[in-house]
Amino acid sequence: MKTGKKGKHPVLRNLAVDILCAGIALVIFALFHHVLPRKQESVGIVIPNPYEVQTEDSGEGENTSGSAGKIDPSMILASAGNTAGTWTVTDGGQSTQITARGRNNNNNRNNGRNGMNSKGGSALTEAGEEEASDEEASDEDETPMTEKFAEHYTDEVIVTENSYSSPDVSITVTEETTAGGRITYYLADIYIRDITAFRSAIAKDTFGSGYRDSIEDMALLNNALIAINGDYYGNTNEGVVIRNGVIYRANPTNCDVCVLYYDGSMRVMPGSSFSVEEAIAEGAWQAWTFGPALLDTDGSVLTSFSSTSRILSANPRTAIGYYEPGHYCMVVVDGRGESAGITLPQLSQLFSDLGCKAAYNLDGGNSSIMVWQDEIINQPSGGGRESSDALLITEVKSYE
Repeated sequence: MKTGKKGKHPVLRNLAVDILCAGIALVIFALFHHVLPRKQESVGIVIPNPYEVQTEDSGEGENTSGSAGKIDPSMILASAGNTAGTWTVTDGGQSTQITARGRNNNNNRNNGRNGMNSKGGSALTEAGEEEASDEEASDEDETPMTEKFAEHYTDEVIVTENSYSSPDVSITVTEETTAGGRITYYLADIYIRDITAFRSAIAKDTFGSGYRDSIEDMALLNNALIAINGDYYGNTNEGVVIRNGVIYRANPTNCDVCVLYYDGSMRVMPGSSFSVEEAIAEGAWQAWTFGPALLDTDGSVLTSFSSTSRILSANPRTAIGYYEPGHYCMVVVDGRGESAGITLPQLSQLFSDLGCKAAYNLDGGNSSIMVWQDEIINQPSGGGRESSDALLITEVKSYE
């Protein structure tokens, strides 16, 4: 009996159909989860500035309160003992419930300390982080940001090819080399009187995944003096996202988290150390989830990282450094071209040489971009790519 062509190798034909269907399904999954814009649910809590003096007119006279200090603990009605669970927070008379994990969850603490993830794990220990925080509290210069670094500001706006100064902001940008000229990086040395000059932008002004903009466009739309790419928060659902005093996300993560506070201080901590309650009470202004930390809790060089060899190896990099409240730096390292890129240990050494007390690695590779005076000044790998967010320095007021 003869068999037609359609009857030959039915098993192989069926297998090919299955593989094709699986491939189509994977493409659809990738489109919906990584490509097509999709809004994400936001916590949406606005963190008040605990250092801002506020005056309320009750009709019977003025009542001035605020100034330096902590937010009234009554803001947080319940915190489940600072452990995992649902927290109720009031803001402007409105009560909002958020679900997150606290710092006392032992499983999360162990995962944060020993775990690894695609962005690079944490080389910090929670004990060391807490000890460093105590030391910083006792050693920190308590001079307000508004009174520091007066010699860096100018009465009028002065702009040169590589600098900008005004009554509230001072930025100097230089192109540097290291490793015998094999590595090129761009350094922005930044002084600000008001922490609200250190801003973030999110693509399309929409919190979610799949939304992307060029760093140039985000800089232009936000009148940025200088801008770099951020942590690409839209590429994942994990971690902490606080932007310009608004909590968008507070999910568990093994990544290091970097928090910038209203008082100008900056701390990098294991993700398992992050507490929403503390972020609100201490006045968090920005928080990023990527990492890893580039300096130890005492500001010393890190020589080992819990990460993969691909992440550890030489790559284009973007990172931020912290000297003290009001003084920061941004660094973008070119790579995969004339510049060799930089390893994480080399980047740690660089920030130590710069004299930073803390430093934090952001998204890198093709994302690494620095925009200065409305132009990209580095040589992005692959021509660069759009991102879900950017870090900016802006003026806090207009100057003619």
